[in-house]
Amino acid sequence: MKLVLLDDDVTLTRTLSRRLESLGHQVQSYNQAVSPDELVAEQADCYLLDLRFGAVSGLDYVLPLRQQLPLCRIVLLTGYASIATAVQAVKAGADDYLTKPVDFATLTQALSGQASQTAPNEADVLSTDQLEWEHIQRVLEQHQGNISQTAKALAMHRRTLQRKLQKHRP
Repeated sequence: MKLVLLDDDVTLTRTLSRRLESLGHQVQSYNQAVSPDELVAEQADCYLLDLRFGAVSGLDYVLPLRQQLPLCRIVLLTGYASIATAVQAVKAGADDYLTKPVDFATLTQALSGQASQTAPNEADVLSTDQLEWEHIQRVLEQHQGNISQTAKALAMHRRTLQRKLQKHRP
């Protein structure tokens, strides 16, 4: 299955790309705004769109994708979920609407169009340590690897942050 990921979070798209490629999917990811025509040109089977993509909304891509590729799956992923945007997404033609953080099993089911029949597998749910690690990495990347600025943004002492970064990924 060919997938297109559209999210301004580079760490998330990199992680999702690796995991989805390990399942045999062909993945193309975008971390900067592109035109709806560029997405349509990908001719993907499924599109995973971030709701807040920089200054653009993932909702802006749903209608053009649905009109040009009526059989593709369109899944919106957001850290800013609301009933209003969920309704907008479904009315525009989205197949699914997921909130961050999302466990990998739920995400793959949404991408494949399968309804969730079982509880999430414990191995697919991120622990609090893993969530903290991912958040620290995301903030560190936003500050171009600057430990002092990252520590200040996280309201954490610089040495504490350095200790956390020296540990292996949970």
